[in-house]
Amino acid sequence: MASSGPHPDDPKWGEVDRFLAELFGPDDPALEGALRSSEAAGLPSIQVSAVQGRLLGLLARLVGARTILEIGTLGGYSTIWLARALPPGGRLTTLEIEPTHAQVERANLDRAGLSHLVDVVNGPARDSLARLVAEGRGPFDFVFLDADKPGYPEYLAGVLRLARPGTLLVADNVIRHGAVDDPHSTDPRVQGVRRFLELLAADPRLEATALQTVGSKGYDGWALARVRAEPDDEAPAPPGAAVGKK
Repeated sequence: MASSGPHPDDPKWGEVDRFLAELFGPDDPALEGALRSSEAAGLPSIQVSAVQGRLLGLLARLVGARTILEIGTLGGYSTIWLARALPPGGRLTTLEIEPTHAQVERANLDRAGLSHLVDVVNGPARDSLARLVAEGRGPFDFVFLDADKPGYPEYLAGVLRLARPGTLLVADNVIRHGAVDDPHSTDPRVQGVRRFLELLAADPRLEATALQTVGSKGYDGWALARVRAEPDDEAPAPPGAAVGKK
């Protein structure tokens, strides 16, 4: 059934988000500084919320992620949450197309004391993903996708070439204020996430779901997908065995 149109944000959503953020731990100076420096540099305020950032870090810890890939960096707010979830020896690679954004992120990571854990790759994500594959990088244990929505289907193909059985993928902004259920939408962002979700649902290598969210970031949602173990191989995949490699 098609969406009846955009839904106005309820101020209560932001109020509850602020309550939860303060309850489970307010932003610390590094995170607050990342937000301030991003705003001062003119970056759009489209980073994840504090409660979403905490959830990303928790999910990364739950899967024991030693290698993390982030597609879409902005000012590095989510990068800080994810980098802090890494165990000793872990590493995060983040992809960002805008040079100004990447510069702001590097400064924010320096101030947070995390720059030694993070590789910031500047350039179009499709090119950067292809380069990571060509260089034999990966597999990545955890992937956070928060980039341009029309590119989501193509980025999924690249992610799967850098994944392994058990890799967890989290994708942001997949509900689009409810417009995702409209097959006739002319918005390329809506069509991008629709195709992305269709690919998640149809790929036998994945077990996936999506959920709607409300909060200080408005009405949207996340998709989560886990790479299955190969049907003919019940044993754990050997180190370095990526899904897209034979």
